[in-house]
Amino acid sequence: MATKERTGIAVKGLNGRKARSHDTSDQRLWRSAPANVARLLRPGLAQVANQVIDEITARIPEYARPADKLYVKALRLAVDEALRQFVDRIENPGARWEPDVFRTIGRGEANEGRNLEPLQTAMRLGARVAWRRLTEQSEQLGLTPQHLYDLGEAIFVYLDQLADAAAEGFEEARARAAGEIERRRRRLTDLLLSQPPASPEAIADLAKAVGWRLPRTVAGVALEERPGGHRPPSLPPDVLSRLDRPGPCLIVPDPNGPGQAQTLENGLRGWKAAIGPAVPLAAAATSLRWAREALGLQRRGVLTEERGLLRCSDHMATLIVFKDEELVSALTEVRLAPLAHLRPSQQDRLAETLLAWLRHGRGAGEVAARLHVHPQTVRYRLRQLEELYGDQLSDPDIRFELEIVLRARQSAGSPAG
Repeated sequence: MATKERTGIAVKGLNGRKARSHDTSDQRLWRSAPANVARLLRPGLAQVANQVIDEITARIPEYARPADKLYVKALRLAVDEALRQFVDRIENPGARWEPDVFRTIGRGEANEGRNLEPLQTAMRLGARVAWRRLTEQSEQLGLTPQHLYDLGEAIFVYLDQLADAAAEGFEEARARAAGEIERRRRRLTDLLLSQPPASPEAIADLAKAVGWRLPRTVAGVALEERPGGHRPPSLPPDVLSRLDRPGPCLIVPDPNGPGQAQTLENGLRGWKAAIGPAVPLAAAATSLRWAREALGLQRRGVLTEERGLLRCSDHMATLIVFKDEELVSALTEVRLAPLAHLRPSQQDRLAETLLAWLRHGRGAGEVAARLHVHPQTVRYRLRQLEELYGDQLSDPDIRFELEIVLRARQSAGSPAG
């Protein structure tokens, strides 16, 4: 049962006391009235209902809909049912409480996009009218002051029960609506990641249904799978997620927008994650594929990221190099063949020197500074490399291929050949 504490509805405010169940003590309140009171009240219920409806529609703008016949009919049904059950309880204190109509009212309030405050006000107004009618007719009904006191308290108890039933329906409707929206958000995520891509019209329709503004660009985020119970990411509502399947992932709209980078860093704290490059909406699956490849390379130690969130845009060259490792391996055998006959330690030193020379210029001083060795050591190694490679080091295409295989070797920490 949805409690008043969970819904944030101060039902206690209806009467200044805590709601209580329909127990023996409550039955005593109904039993205190003379047995014929219910029979005397029934003929006038329609008139009381009219007074209640007039009061509600005059004082509560949300219920003032004279042109909406369906709504007027629903209001009439609710008031008639509330009065009928109240009188039935006077006649038969042990009568079964039937909350379905009031649960339906609560669901209607949720579906209308309102909170329960207007309904609470309507209940208070209805109780006031009913109490006034009882006091005006007390002599005709044979009610003593004690009878009136007990019936007044019974009205308050009854209001609490109505409020509880409405709150249950309200929460049921909100939970159902939230579940439906979440289901559609998951479906939208699947559409964006489908291959081949879904039609723009289908994506636009579903995005509109969940209130997701279509962005110019998106990025896929791959997450490391975590055991159950791990704190879920704390991210803005415009970030779509599929955390419920193997290979959990996110889709981030406008990833290069103001503040977006810091928001992601904060929201994914404690998670191992990689974000793909920003791409057009139709290429969301491609961005996620790159992110997953980056996450795989991070697991292998090829890529590292001190800040937490691994960004493909910072490692594009490495991702390209490792896109086809068999091809890189074949190129490595060809281009590093001149080093193959050397001891592993010699291969490492010469490979490190050659990569620094290719990346940072051909001056021995600059290479030495990068490697933190003496310039004379660098000159000695460079002479060895010239002897091993000869004219190959003058060919720009070969130098480019050498840099590729040496970068791959450095990232993977593998032997030279």
